[in-house]
Amino acid sequence: MEAFWLSLAMIFLAELGDKTQLVALCLATRFRAGVVLSGVFAATLCVHLFSVGIGGGVARFVPEAWIKVTAGIAFIAFGLWTLRGDSLTEQECGSIRGRSPFWITFITFFLAELGDKTMLSTITLATDRSAIPVWIGSSLGMVISDGLAIAVGRIMGRKLPERAIKIGAACVFFAFGAFSLLQGASKLPSIVWVALAAAGIGTAIVYVWARSRRHVQPPACPEGASDLE
Repeated sequence: MEAFWLSLAMIFLAELGDKTQLVALCLATRFRAGVVLSGVFAATLCVHLFSVGIGGGVARFVPEAWIKVTAGIAFIAFGLWTLRGDSLTEQECGSIRGRSPFWITFITFFLAELGDKTMLSTITLATDRSAIPVWIGSSLGMVISDGLAIAVGRIMGRKLPERAIKIGAACVFFAFGAFSLLQGASKLPSIVWVALAAAGIGTAIVYVWARSRRHVQPPACPEGASDLE
């Protein structure tokens, strides 16, 4: 049961603010919430079945210590991904068309989930846990997260504290990632600790630098000035 509840909780958090959750909110404005959630659940079952298969296959060929280390790094990355957040434009929302609400939702979610954070999280969780509990727990976590967002979104509109939710979810990912990373690294030689620390510091520097570059605006050209001297 530990694998089930952990998968449910982690995927619930991973879905907060994710693009697929925004798609669910978009579809729920056009179709009945029950139909949307049933399509989400069916698509998630299919995608996450594939995900746990990948995770289980990886576990057969990679030593447990390295699985823990990789999982820890992955969850820290998911935390950063959560902080960054996703967006869905009105044009993208309006481009979702079709006749059957269920199949529109199913196909949209199936395609949106491929390579998404929740799919990658499910693969990571399945590398060192039983496949069936991870599969069911992760699928239910997805539906609960989307269902809650739809319900709260209808009641509160745009008053949701999105930033606070993202920060809280990211902190859980960071904590879980750090715990898994320490578990795995404790079974590896000291040189691995040094390499991991160096990689972590380097990644943090690159991330901060990239963030700062996004906010740097080029100097404005004075009026009347020519581009060529």
